[in-house]
Amino acid sequence: MPDPALVAHVVATTSLTPGEATRVIEDVVAFHAQPVEAYVRMRHAQLRTYGARNPEIFARIAEELAERVVAPPDLSERQLRRMIYG
Repeated sequence: MPDPALVAHVVATTSLTPGEATRVIEDVVAFHAQPVEAYVRMRHAQLRTYGARNPEIFARIAEELAERVVAPPDLSERQLRRMIYG
């Protein structure tokens, strides 16, 4: 259960009900709690679906990781490749 003060804030600043605000907060927390390896694999698959190639994908993923709320250490392209391909 998210912090009641946070739920109240989201309800007060949006048109969401308390139940909807709780679900949104839980989704956001779950997204940011996702392990780095899982995020890298998910984003790689998504970007491949749209026809992006690996050099572009790895650069983009590295940028996205640096902007996360709790950013992991900088990862090299080699480290990203190993997360995808083992």
